[in-house]
Amino acid sequence: MSRTILITGGARSGKSAIAEKLARETGDSLCYLATAQALDGEMEERVKRHRERRGAEWSTVEEPLQLAQALAGCDGRYQVILVDCITLWLSNLLFKYEQSGTGAEDLILAEVERLQNALQAMVTPVIMVTNEVGMGIVPENSLARLFRDIAGRTNQELAAAADEVHVVISGIPLKLKYTSQPPVTVFDGGA
Repeated sequence: MSRTILITGGARSGKSAIAEKLARETGDSLCYLATAQALDGEMEERVKRHRERRGAEWSTVEEPLQLAQALAGCDGRYQVILVDCITLWLSNLLFKYEQSGTGAEDLILAEVERLQNALQAMVTPVIMVTNEVGMGIVPENSLARLFRDIAGRTNQELAAAADEVHVVISGIPLKLKYTSQPPVTVFDGGA
């Protein structure tokens, strides 16, 4: 089993930039597994800015729903795989399953279990980015509350299984967990 690193934090906290820096320190053959869907002009612009910031050294794989299968398909082909982000993946699944009228929560948690199984079988190290969504007020509608609950539970399960967990606040990472292997320095305190 390879190393799994989870990076969490609030929206626009600098999680992706920290994850990209950590991935570059891990190797030269870099895979960016994107879960975002550019469904409107604003999101298309965000995706474009992310790609420009990463540069040409990254191979990009886009998969909004079948994350476990995409990871398995990328395994062994790169030195590191960066998944950005778990929260968008969960929202994609929620919209898919809510529209079908079936038990969305159970179906999504089954997908999370498939992801965990895929991570355990990986040879390639995986860095995952997720949002910490449970630190604000309780959402006013049931769909938003369901999303918050699913995201919170998923983050807990992925953090428990990860070798390292970092939280990013205002662009500064704080290491919350690491296994007995030497930790990778993400922030050196420099300029």
